[in-house]
Amino acid sequence: MFCLPKDVKSQSIAPKYSNEFLSIGVGARALGMGGAQAAAARDVTAAYWNPAGLLGIQHKYEFTLMHSEYFAGVAQYDYLGFSTPIKSESQVAVSLIRFGVDDIPDTRFLYDANGALNYNNIQFFNAADYALLLSYARDLSDKFKVGMNAKIIHRNVGKFAQAWGFGLDVGGIYVKDRLTAGLMIRDITSTFNAWSHNAELVKEIYAQTDNEVPINSVELTLPRAIASIAYDWKLGSNFNLLTVADLDMTFDGERNTIISTSFMSIDPKIGIEAGFQGIAYLRAGLGNFQYIKDFDGSKSLNIQPSMGLGVVLSQKFQIDYALSDIGNVSDTPYSHVFSVKVSLEKLDPEFRKFKGWDR
Repeated sequence: MFCLPKDVKSQSIAPKYSNEFLSIGVGARALGMGGAQAAAARDVTAAYWNPAGLLGIQHKYEFTLMHSEYFAGVAQYDYLGFSTPIKSESQVAVSLIRFGVDDIPDTRFLYDANGALNYNNIQFFNAADYALLLSYARDLSDKFKVGMNAKIIHRNVGKFAQAWGFGLDVGGIYVKDRLTAGLMIRDITSTFNAWSHNAELVKEIYAQTDNEVPINSVELTLPRAIASIAYDWKLGSNFNLLTVADLDMTFDGERNTIISTSFMSIDPKIGIEAGFQGIAYLRAGLGNFQYIKDFDGSKSLNIQPSMGLGVVLSQKFQIDYALSDIGNVSDTPYSHVFSVKVSLEKLDPEFRKFKGWDR
């Protein structure tokens, strides 16, 4: 059996900022609410936010499709989800996420054998991250619901490198009248990404630039927990107001968050959704609280706000829109997020073995 030296092993398996594309979030509704969703998602997007929330779906088949662009359109982010019940007390879902940068120029062959510059020799490649989520949710009672995800992750950088990974998420929800409490634990067993590099393609370039040729390695994504609470306020006969607060807790060292220690960092998220007769929604959220050090050494608190709209066109179609990165929070332009949800064959009110949610 081939064994790596001890020093290589210690460097190749270590906690890192791995699979961060899975922290962006899915669904324009959720992103318009600042990503505060672990206790609020009750549709097909719950497969990502908290699979226990899948039991709030009121249709036999539910599909959703989302598209957004980041960094002035350089990066494309797409999400596709589907969910259906398999019994009166259980629900399954399949989700596919892609975050990628396409048409990256490969200039290794920009100069031909004679040393002449030839732009026709430029080739292009893609760098993309993919995640497939297989979700299962089960009703335990009128008040308790649980769910889990099995995640298959694939990442590739053209023909130069690729990685495969696998992980598990678990979530739970407690419902009492209009109050919902949720807990989501991502990568509960830690998620390993095994990278393989085609060093032959870049060996000469790395030698010319005095860089080390990459070796096969393993990235480790440590568990993170999201605790959430939501309350649905009834405002007369036509209006309701959903308020949500999440605490995103990471355990991979100090991060630039409001509460940060060597053991745990906590990033709060707040979201609200005002609804009118169940057909129109106005949303807003706050997240990504960070202390930024100014040139004079002082620190200021920066917050990433977001907002969104939702319109139910019919019992089958709903369109949602979100706008994030508002103001001077980052150097990147606004990010526009669009998603469409299709719901088919409304379930009978008595279909679910256990109740819990009225809407």
